[in-house]
Amino acid sequence: LGALPALHSRAEAFEKAAEEVKVLRQRPDQGEMSAIYGLYKQATAGDVNMERPGIFDFIGKAKWDAWNAKKGLSKEEAMAAYVELVEKLKEKYGM
Repeated sequence: LGALPALHSRAEAFEKAAEEVKVLRQRPDQGEMSAIYGLYKQATAGDVNMERPGIFDFIGKAKWDAWNAKKGLSKEEAMAAYVELVEKLKEKYGM
């Protein structure tokens, strides 16, 4: 029963971070955006569960690659890493 509040608060911190990242003063660079996307997808959907997009779908491939790079992380680990990354981005870019 002790793990339930921790999971609940982690989910709340994740939801809060997902909102905060949208209102940073400056847009994170492409590498940071890829990391944000990959961790978000891993936290919400788990390991990548679809084929890599075709050769001409550059954005789709970049997103798939970012998500696939986080393969193997549990949803909880991905949530924690996402929150940590957003905290760093808040310090770097402000809100």
